Parts: sequence; C-alpha cells; structure tokens
Amino acid sequence: MTRTLGVVMHGVTGRMGTNQHLVRSVAAIRAQGGVLLSDGTRVQLDPILIGRNADKVAELAKANGVERWSTDLDAAIADPKNQIFFDAATTQMRPTLLEKAINAGKHIYCEKPISTNLPEALRIVKLARDRGVKNGTVQDKLFLPGLMKLKSLRDSGFFGKMLSVRGEFGYWVFEGDWQAAQRPSWNYRNEDGGGMILDMVCHWRYVLDNLFGEVKSVSCLGATHIPERWDENGKPYKATADDAAYATFELEGGVIAHMNMSWVTRVYRDDLVTFNVDGTLGSAVAGLHDCVIQPRNATPRPVWNPDQKQTIDFRSTWQKMPDNQAYDNGFKTQWEMFIRHVVEDAPYSYTLMEGAKGVQLVECALQSWKERRWIDVPKLTV
Repeated sequence: MTRTLGVVMHGVTGRMGTNQHLVRSVAAIRAQGGVLLSDGTRVQLDPILIGRNADKVAELAKANGVERWSTDLDAAIADPKNQIFFDAATTQMRPTLLEKAINAGKHIYCEKPISTNLPEALRIVKLARDRGVKNGTVQDKLFLPGLMKLKSLRDSGFFGKMLSVRGEFGYWVFEGDWQAAQRPSWNYRNEDGGGMILDMVCHWRYVLDNLFGEVKSVSCLGATHIPERWDENGKPYKATADDAAYATFELEGGVIAHMNMSWVTRVYRDDLVTFNVDGTLGSAVAGLHDCVIQPRNATPRPVWNPDQKQTIDFRSTWQKMPDNQAYDNGFKTQWEMFIRHVVEDAPYSYTLMEGAKGVQLVECALQSWKERRWIDVPKLTV
C-alpha cells in the first residue's frame, strides 16, 4: 500500500534547491516509488513547487515530472492536502515563512541557517514546539561518505583519545569581471544575508557537535579580501560581507578544532573540503567521499633536517578506507529520515533547535571577530 504526502517546496529554483532538494532528493524518492516505512508500506511525495517566476517554476516542474506548481504560497500553505512546508529561499525571509507555515499546522523542514539571528531562531523553535509540529533542518554534511567513515572510525575506537581536528574548506570564486562567478552575488553582500561566517559556521557546529564533541568556545577572524565583485548582469558592486574566515573551536572532551574557510583560495588538496583528525592511536583525513588512515603502529618516524631534501613519501604511508557500504545522496537520506519522522514518528534529532545552535555559533564567531577575543558558547534552552 502506498499513501501520498503533500509537500510545499519553496525556493527550489536556486542552485542548491534545484539540484539537491528537488532533483536528487524529492524527484529521486518519487522515482523509487516513495519512502519505505517500517511496516513495509510506502509513502509517495506529492510536491507543489512555489516561486515568483511562473515560467521558471512551470519549466522546473515539467522537467522533473512534478504535476503541481504555483506562484501563490499562501494558497499552497492553506491547502490541507499539503502537510509539509520546505523552504530553501533566502535566510532573511525564512523566519517569516516558517512562522506562517507553523501557524497553519504544517510540519517544517528547511535549509540552514534557520534565521540571521539567535532570538528569531529561538522564537521559531518555541513556536514549532508549542504548536506541536514536527520540524527539521538540513544537516547534509553528516551524511557525506567521507564524514560517515570518520564516524565509523570514532565509534570503533580507532583514534584512541582524539586530540585535534583541522578543516580546510573553500575554493576560488571568480570575481565575475572576466569570468562568471560560481556563486550568486548576494553571497557577498552583508545586507542581503551573505557572508562566509553566516553560511558555513552553522555547518561546522553540527559537524563538530556530532562527530568530535560539543563546542564550548570559539575564536574567529573574518575578512573581506576582495572588496569589489561583478554581479550576474556584469555590473560591479561593493562586497560588504566576509569572503573568508579562520576559526578555532574548543570542544567538550578537550579536542581542539580549527577551520579555514575561504572563497578566495586556490585548491591544492584532494577535495573542496577536508578534515584531518589526529588521535593518540591513529589519524585520518577525510574529504567528501574518501578517507585515508594512519594507525600509530604504521606512523613514519621523520627527523627534522632542513639541510636535506625530504626522503619520506608521506602520502604513500596512508591507507585508503574501502567503501564497505553503499552511500546514497546525503540530502536524499535526510529527506527520507524526516518523512519517516512525520509519518510514523521515527526518531529524528536534526531539529530546528539544532539549527538554532548553528545560528548561535555564528553570532559567537561574529562577536569574537568584532571584539578580537575568545567567546564561550553557552547551552541553549527554550
């Protein structure tokens, strides 16, 4: 038996909304016959795509086999057929839209950040709790194959006592003058909700909390390295948001984590994001998909000698972890988890409260940058 579940999908005409949430998640779930439930039945998704540009939304719906689309968000939210509201539009609009959907009794699933400031985030968390709607926020990086391999290493005791985490994220985003930028121009305008810290520190919050230890404090320095860029129409504009940030985090249990994040760095590493984890019994380096390891008893013994060319090929001393399981798209995996949570009350921990923790760490990082000091991260309650 297969039942249907109406889903309002708002903000899916952008790059992330189209590629990850529509094409590789919802459309893929529909193509496989829906989400398999614990009793052996399935629930099929019946999305309605919402956007301001009717032609663009209609074309997107047709391309992905979606029957329903509209420019009338209020009508879609009011329709009792639709039980879930999903939002991937701009962060500045998100709290207002979530509030509207929650008050209409819809279950909530949304992109991060859930707001641009912590009081607003906590207000939405409290409203969802008081209204009794199920809620979730995207935490896709936990489901990357590389990070799932790190989790399996941690759970097996491979690291021994974990000591440190060093993350490198980013790539060169072209300024837009002689070559088109790979990211939208609003990402580089503070007044439009842009900025590296707002965009990425909320990711690092859930990655660090779930894999290495809850964040206790942060020291962060942001920068706007390139002050002028060119928009989608080829017009120059002032970049008012940070395009890079360098943050150190103190975690529960004593682990020290550091993240370099930049849209103005050229890549000389194996992936666009890498995590190097060191422990007393072993170390690992993970990217989006692959992970290499080096245990204590297979660690080289280098000796510092600047007068001699290095004789050890360090990379050859690491071992690549095998793909012992199949990894589905991380966004799709989390969509399926949330659908099971809504339909059969399956456990689900990636709630709006977890999204609020991300916003909290963003604010702490921005405060650290402004005041040039360490900032403690208190426990959040509503």
